Amino acid sequence: MNHPFNNADESLELIAHQFRVLGDAQRLRILHCLQTGERTVGEIAELTSASQSNVSKHLSLLRTAGLVGRRQAGNRAYFGITAPFIFDLCNIVCDGTRSRLAREQALLPDY
Repeated sequence: MNHPFNNADESLELIAHQFRVLGDAQRLRILHCLQTGERTVGEIAELTSASQSNVSKHLSLLRTAGLVGRRQAGNRAYFGITAPFIFDLCNIVCDGTRSRLAREQALLPDY
């Protein structure tokens, strides 16, 4: 017998996986690099000060999660955002973090 929450549980697992993918600073750096348009692995590596193999590993995870796509042009591969909603989510988190930091800073005494 199918449990009535199986589909909801599966959906929650998929959502949790997306958050786990986003829970890495290097992957966030890569997404930030791609916010202005497509880039090659080499370009991303240069912008993030990471090795090309490290960038490739993270791009593979981002592609599997459906956040990044790959386009081949001749002998070059270009990577770009396939889920632009991700930047809305990042902005929400950044705004919340700024607000929290401002509240905490207001509590600090002046010396």
